[in-house]
Amino acid sequence: MSEKSTEAYLRDRAKAMGGIAYKFVSPGNNGVPDRIVLLPGGRIAFVELKSPGKKSTVLQQKQQNRIRQLGHKVWTDIDSKAKVDDLLSDLQRDDEQ
Repeated sequence: MSEKSTEAYLRDRAKAMGGIAYKFVSPGNNGVPDRIVLLPGGRIAFVELKSPGKKSTVLQQKQQNRIRQLGHKVWTDIDSKAKVDDLLSDLQRDDEQ
């Protein structure tokens, strides 16, 4: 599955859950995650999507760590529908706790 297909799947699944998966572009801040996922109940996640087998670059890892240090969840190297489903399930569990 291509990165583009995985991204479309994430967008569609978030929408089906009543949420939004915004494309994240931050001029002057290269390496930020691809999407910000907002779900009902105040749940938020930053998501870096990849083609199968690809990994985040050093710059992307730096940006991911900066976001985590601020207390936000970051999912990295999401390269399949199964990983999208896992991250969305994890976000749902956060709301149930």
